[in-house]
Amino acid sequence: MPERPATSIDPARCNGCGLCVKVCPSQTLSMVDGKARVTGDRSIHCGHCAAICPTGAVSVAGLDPRLTELRTVENRPGWLPYGRFDAPALAQLMKSRRSSRMFLDRPVPADFLDDLVRVGITAPSGTNSQRWSFVILPDRAAVMRLGRAVADFLRRLNRLAESGAARLLARVFLKDALGQYYREYYPSVKQGLEDFERGGRDRLFHGAPAAILIGSHPGASCPAEDALLAAGQMTLFAHAAGYGTCLIGFAVEAIRRDGRIRRLLELSPGEQIHAVVAVGKTREWYRKPADRRPPSVRRWPA
Repeated sequence: MPERPATSIDPARCNGCGLCVKVCPSQTLSMVDGKARVTGDRSIHCGHCAAICPTGAVSVAGLDPRLTELRTVENRPGWLPYGRFDAPALAQLMKSRRSSRMFLDRPVPADFLDDLVRVGITAPSGTNSQRWSFVILPDRAAVMRLGRAVADFLRRLNRLAESGAARLLARVFLKDALGQYYREYYPSVKQGLEDFERGGRDRLFHGAPAAILIGSHPGASCPAEDALLAAGQMTLFAHAAGYGTCLIGFAVEAIRRDGRIRRLLELSPGEQIHAVVAVGKTREWYRKPADRRPPSVRRWPA
């Protein structure tokens, strides 16, 4: 949410162009005697003013350019203007990204996992709150530790769903949430748990050697949307860099509903997890992008 401004303007370097005033979404800046000045009492700290200033007269405290510097790929300087990227290549990347469920038993370098976070925080966030949190599971042991905790939660949920009385109560008081789970997910979850217990087959994380949990701290205006936007950018970058990814929805629900898992992950009070992204090298190799179902699209007014 908007906070007190942290913007500074060097009057000796300000050339009076007014560009910073024009791009400010919070009306934090205005022109006074031919120079830009901080006159508002609220700011979302987006950094647009500093990014557009041609003389370097504007700075915003608390913003650090090093936070988006990557270690595993080249950092190209400067802002990429509109229309100056290969749009067909980007579209091909987006169409080629798949949810990977055949991960190889190969560790993911720590620097690459850190780079995924740095890419994630380049995503937009509501009112530029940037209240993301990231929990990196750096190896297979950490992934399996979370996986076992999620499996314990699912076993308890399945036992509850097996009770007709519990489903009846849920229909009356919980809009049939437990009954819907029983009809749509219970059989596959039960089979997945049996496969894991008998043969060690991991149908939750699909053998992923690493994972990243994307969450939020209190204060974000739309935290779930922010997390999923970050996840989208991370999955595209991972594909371009040679890694597969998969969003693990069952893990998100288990973390949300089970305090034991929250304590295991040492989440802070008010911190919520909105996306879990499995990461690793994959043995999948497709011949073409997958086709899609027709979306619902309408123009308004008609």
